[in-house]
Amino acid sequence: MKYTKTHEWVGVSGDIATIGLSDFAVKELSDIVFIEFAEEGKKIKRGSPFGTIESVKAAFDLNSPVSGEVIEVNSALSDNLNLLKDEPYEKGWLIKVKIENPDELKDLMNFEKYQEFLKK
Repeated sequence: MKYTKTHEWVGVSGDIATIGLSDFAVKELSDIVFIEFAEEGKKIKRGSPFGTIESVKAAFDLNSPVSGEVIEVNSALSDNLNLLKDEPYEKGWLIKVKIENPDELKDLMNFEKYQEFLKK
């Protein structure tokens, strides 16, 4: 997995990126009350918002770590936001994107660098 400075994670299989929100971010947000993200078929750009997440504390944009087309959204989250808290790296993923430019992945942090980033 790779990570962004805005706490999104991305796992890649072939040319498909699964994108989610890191465990750290989910815990910081605490009580998540609403989530909304781009619809299937929408083109998104790296660094641009693909959705919004709201907690009782605040609302934040969800930013894409890669450019491409949204090919699937995790509709299970609509009925069960606890999936984000309970399984942010498994059942709590947000969207899947067909990657346009695999070179964009090179700019992301690996797990060790992300852990160092969290300490700062």
